[in-house]
Amino acid sequence: MKKSPLPMAGLVASLLLILAPLHLSAGALPEFTTLVDKAGPAVVNISTRQSQSASSPAMPPGHGLPDLPEDSPLRDFFRRFFGEQGEDMMPDEDIQSRSLGSGFFISNDGYVMTNAHVVDGADEIIVRTNDRREFVATVIGADKRSDIALIKVDATALPTVKIGSAKDLKVGEWVLAIGSPFGFDHSATAGIVSAKGRSLPTENYVPFIQTDVAINPGNSGGPLFNLEGEVIGVNSQIYSRTGGFMGLSFAIPIDVAMDVADQLKRSGRVTRGWLGVLIQDVTRDLAETFKMPQPVGALVAQIVPDGPAATSGLLPGDVILDFNGTPILESSALPPLVGIHPVGKPAKVTVLRRGQTRVIELMIGELPEDGQEGRKGEPQEQPNKANRIGLVVEDLSDEDREQLGAGKAGVFVAKVEKGPAERAGIRVGDILLMIDNKDVESAARLREMLDAIEPGRSIAALIQRNEGRIFVAVRIPKD
Repeated sequence: MKKSPLPMAGLVASLLLILAPLHLSAGALPEFTTLVDKAGPAVVNISTRQSQSASSPAMPPGHGLPDLPEDSPLRDFFRRFFGEQGEDMMPDEDIQSRSLGSGFFISNDGYVMTNAHVVDGADEIIVRTNDRREFVATVIGADKRSDIALIKVDATALPTVKIGSAKDLKVGEWVLAIGSPFGFDHSATAGIVSAKGRSLPTENYVPFIQTDVAINPGNSGGPLFNLEGEVIGVNSQIYSRTGGFMGLSFAIPIDVAMDVADQLKRSGRVTRGWLGVLIQDVTRDLAETFKMPQPVGALVAQIVPDGPAATSGLLPGDVILDFNGTPILESSALPPLVGIHPVGKPAKVTVLRRGQTRVIELMIGELPEDGQEGRKGEPQEQPNKANRIGLVVEDLSDEDREQLGAGKAGVFVAKVEKGPAERAGIRVGDILLMIDNKDVESAARLREMLDAIEPGRSIAALIQRNEGRIFVAVRIPKD
């Protein structure tokens, strides 16, 4: 039987049905032109000048200007965007070091928010708007911990950004950055939120927003917008192996930044809450030792002497599960919550201790400017036979323990043989303070404690390494 051809009208209808999802997908992409038109005028370029000696390195080692011919167009390019830092100069001659960054007006009377590292050490700060006006700015205050600075220009009726909040920001949401990467004024780049609440090694008190927005040198201090045109972050850092963008950018949540700016404006300094504990993540192995169904919370490794927690009832080995009603899924979530808590006000923490939960109320103190410092004692050598987990340990004198801040407990790890302790990460030079929630008072006592633990069981061991303390999980070998 001969098939009749499909009518033209039917063919068109079929094609429309096939292409409809593609058309809807393309139409769903965000449109940023209106946002840039409205918010762009409030974003500024910031350049600084700082006198320094030419004999000191102007750029990091290996990052000077490349050796290019005088007539090379690339030579002018590098001079323009990296300054004169790589050129030959007479020793001890004073030069003007120039840095570029971004910022934005948060009030129409001239207050500008930017990064602290953009204006750090500057002798002069120049703020340039997108209509080419230039102002000399003064620093109201800067907070290195959050990398936020508040500066001011003498002007009125200035365009301002709309301040939003990062609290309701969702992973996958579209965001847009405006700044001056490499000196290219008012460049706009877009991407999505990759993660929230990131803790970086350089700062524990900022829950960074991670994005894949293209951020480069010069974007620092610029705003990060949501699709509503609200600032929800301040671009601060990138992760890079080359110095350029590699897909990982980090912004300070605007809620944190505005709190810092308000404090700088009010008093010129920033105060933060402080518990006075050193914490670490709960690993899967440690969760097993604490009989936890899953690894959550912040494990207290050390109580700072004379800190707020010293008289609160918190103990090393406690797992903080909740702070003032907010669950703590991982240790990095705790410092930002404590940091924004009012100093001198009480807070409640829920902890897990020996399999049972309890609520402890304590007064939040003020985070000190400088951290605690400690000294490590030098125990005398006392060769011993390795114990059940492969450690050769030595007793410490009372003077050694006092210098270490170890209290009445602690033995020195003199040798680590192959076995459970080595696999757990214990090293020579560590101070073993506690096992299975019990203080280690001597080498002999440690051997007795280990011998009493049933084979195959995993236990938590608290060690002190340099000035820090961490828990590790050690599995007792089967005899």
